Formats: sequence, structure tokens, C-alpha cells
Amino acid sequence: MKKLLLLAIIFISFFSFAQNQEALVLLEAKDPAVVAAALANPISIMTQAAIDRKMAQGTAIDNRDVPLNEVQKAAISASTGITVLAKSKWLNGVYVRGTINNIDNLLNLGFVTDIEFADKSLNRPAARQFTKDKFEIENQSRTNYNYNYGSATNQTEMINVDYLHDNGYNGEDILVAFMDNGYPGVLTNPAYANLRNEGRLLGYYDFVDRVESPNGTGSHGSSTFSDAAGFLDGQFVGTAPGASYYLFITEDGRGESPAEEAYWVEALERADSLGVYVTNTSLGYQQFDRSAYDHTYADLDGQTTIGARGANAGFDKGMINVVSAGNDAQGFGYVNTPADAPGSLTIGAVDFQKNYVYFSSYGPNSAGVIKPDVMAKGLDAAVVNRFGNVTTSNGTSFSSPITAGAVASLWQAAPNLTNDVIMQAIRESADRYTNPTDLYGYGVPDFGEALNSILTIGIEDQLLDKHFALYPNPVTTQINISFPKWAERAELVLFNILGEKILQKNISPLKNSVDVSELASGMYIASITSNNKTTSYKIIKQ
Repeated sequence: MKKLLLLAIIFISFFSFAQNQEALVLLEAKDPAVVAAALANPISIMTQAAIDRKMAQGTAIDNRDVPLNEVQKAAISASTGITVLAKSKWLNGVYVRGTINNIDNLLNLGFVTDIEFADKSLNRPAARQFTKDKFEIENQSRTNYNYNYGSATNQTEMINVDYLHDNGYNGEDILVAFMDNGYPGVLTNPAYANLRNEGRLLGYYDFVDRVESPNGTGSHGSSTFSDAAGFLDGQFVGTAPGASYYLFITEDGRGESPAEEAYWVEALERADSLGVYVTNTSLGYQQFDRSAYDHTYADLDGQTTIGARGANAGFDKGMINVVSAGNDAQGFGYVNTPADAPGSLTIGAVDFQKNYVYFSSYGPNSAGVIKPDVMAKGLDAAVVNRFGNVTTSNGTSFSSPITAGAVASLWQAAPNLTNDVIMQAIRESADRYTNPTDLYGYGVPDFGEALNSILTIGIEDQLLDKHFALYPNPVTTQINISFPKWAERAELVLFNILGEKILQKNISPLKNSVDVSELASGMYIASITSNNKTTSYKIIKQ
């Protein structure tokens, strides 16, 4: 009997030892000469758009932006039994699959400094009877923008994105990247006709299968993408219909593995090198096909997982990474990764009346950081599916892109402001900012209030290239008008809601204030005309 038990132990140990594992292989510091040459000529490692964004925001271009050593990567790839799944210049490593023995043998390569196995113990049971469908909530879909928002009205007005659009900010000139499992139909879907015709669909890439295709292994991305970019006149308008987009596939629908976190970080790095401002990730990771890889709550401290480390690096590089909190409140409970990262703007779900939705994962992260950051509609959220039909769906997967588009439209108003300033303005605009909770975070944001906040922050130092800006709004006594660089004078006309002219005044950059203290409280329309171009704005008099 003892002999049989011993044989069983030996067999199990051998099976565990021989079974393929996944790991992050860390490399020695990049060659100083290569780094110096790249930093002296940054256009060799990123686009001009990326350089411009970083210079405008004072974001450093440093050794993390330099690609990792491809010779070293090739040597790892050529090693016995090793498959390289992804690479990361920020983490200076490659993500691999192979047996424990083959992965450990990589330490014989002089440039490999450390190995981080996805299986943190290598002793827990490897078997998993089933993999939970992470899109279970989202897949419970039911058929059913100045913009006529149509079915998207409630989710847009809830966070006051219509105020941004009414004031001329719809994401124009802001680059946004989506990470998801696939976007089938995006090249023919009528909801993206404007995007395609105007050349604002800038590219797509599948990091899982290493092909230039938008299709991937699922259609989840087709729906999430619509909440920011979709436009069907009179039926549906996303929160950033004027932005430009990259579509990246980082989710492998054929299984659940930490490699997807590595694909995601690699896509984030690509986004940064392309000059992207905002990313949306309607994905999250905690439970995997192999239970030994599962993240514990202790792992979700915002610093430990590959996803969290990538999110923090992306934030440090100047982007705002908008991430779904997750739909696991009834299971694991807490926000997953990369939603746990301080460098993520994490979004939970509310219903049409701003009530917490039962499935929305809660906080804080295990280090005590408030998560989610803010909330948006995630129950019966309007979407456009892969076939161009307007329908509804559930999940923080939709709260996230609704917010990501809003962030892009907001940032358009002051693109030289840094990501931390924009993120804090969004948090401070939320209805629970002074009393955050584990379920709501800081609450539901007001992007109109956030706009007024960022325009007030050194507004004369942040003159907009293309738009007039009126602040404060709501106003009590005096409205100020910030001039774009192209305008030297203008005429301001104020109308009441009946269309009656209430006030008319010539303004200039030096005489840019108008006294409205005698006006009755209510809504007015301000019309500003300069160089034969007229723009209208909503004004609230308190």
C-alpha cells in the first residue's frame, strides 16, 4: 500500500513538473548605449503624436519607452520547450509558456534576471472543472444625438456628457484605444460609417494571434466600442463620437490565462507609443482555467499583478486607463485586475436611477485604495451590436466605455493638462466625493462640472486652439470667455429659452468678461460669432 502511495506521489509530482506553466521572464537592464541613442532620437521608438502628447504634458520619455532586446527575446523563443506569448518593454520581460524545468532553464541565459511563475505556489490542484464565462452578465442582452442620443440618452445625460457635446467637445483630436476580445463587423457596421469615412479608425491588431485583424475570438468588443464611438443619427450616439480610435485584441476567448494580462500590457505599450490619451478595458482578471494561477485578494493590491503593474506604468506615461470594475460582486466580490491599480480609472455600474447594481464588483483594493473610482450606467445600457442593431446589455463592461468616451471628450477641452489633473477633476465632480463608499467609490461623476473645473485651472495658461470656453458655468455674477488662438475679437449674444435676445456685447481677449448678475435664474443660450463662425453654448444662471 505504501509503495502504491509513493508511486502515486511520484506520478503526480512528475505530472505537475512536466505540465506546461506560464511565467514572466525578466531581463537584465537595457543596454545604456542603445537607450541613450533611442532617447536622443525618440521618433525612432514612437510616433510624433506620442512625442507631442508627452511634451505637452511634461511626461518623461525614458528607458521604459525603449523596446526590449529582440536578440534576447529570440534566444528565449529558441530555447527548448519555450513558447513566447507576449513581450513588455515597460516590464522589460517576456511572457512564456513551457514546463517548469524548461522555464527554469532560462535562468542559464546570462541576461535572464528573474522568473515570475503565474502559479504562485505550484502546489495547488491544477484541475478546474469549468471556467466561468466572464461575459455572463453582458451576454444577457435584450433588443429594444446638436445630438439626438436616442436610446443612449439616459446613460449620456446621467454623467452630463451632453454638456460637453453642447459645448463643442466630442473627443475630436483625442486618440483612444480599446482592448477587448474582438470587433467583428466594425468594418461594415453602419454605426461606425462616420468613423471609417473620416479616417478616424486608425488601426487594429490582434495581440493573441499576432495578426492585423479586428475580428478576434468574440464580439464583446463590438458592443463595448459602440458606447464611445457609435453614431446612428436619431437612434444612438456614443460619448466620444468625434474621437479617433485604435482597436486591440488582448482577450483570448478560447481560454482564461494570465497571458492575457501580458497581451494587455503589450497593447498598452503600443497605445502609448502611438500617442493615445485614453484606453478602455472592459476586461478583468482574477480566476483562470488553472486555479493555481488565480489571484487572491492579497494579490490585488494595485502593485503586484502583471496587469496592475502595466496599468501603473501606462498612467506614469501620461494615459488615462479606464477599466471595468468587474461583475463578480456575487462571487469573488472585489474588483479584479487591472481595476485594482491606482493607475486605472475604475468604473462600477449603476442603473438608470443611479442605484448600485447587484453584480458590480466593489472595493477597496487590498491595499485600501478606494475602488471603484466612479460609476456609470451598466444595467440596461444601450449598445449597438455587431450587426448595427441598437439593443441593451448589462455589465461594468459598458459603464467603462461610456466613461472612457466621456474622458476623451473632456480631455479635448484641455489636452495639455496632465492625466492626474483630469482624473482628479472627474473624481471631485462625483456625487459622493466627500463620502466615498466601497460599493460606489466616489459616485456618479458630472462631466459638466469636471469641464468647468479644468477650464478654471490656469485657464489663461491653457487657451484652447480651436474653441471658445465660457466659465464658470453655472454662473452667478460674471461669465468669462476664453479665446482660442485664432480669434482676436468676437460678438456675444445671449438668448433666453424663448429665443428672445437678452444681451449683446463685443468682446476681445482683453475684455472678455460679461456681467450677468441682473439676469433671472435659469437657462440661457450664448452665441459667440468670430470670423464668420458662430458657436452656441448653454449657460445656467444661478
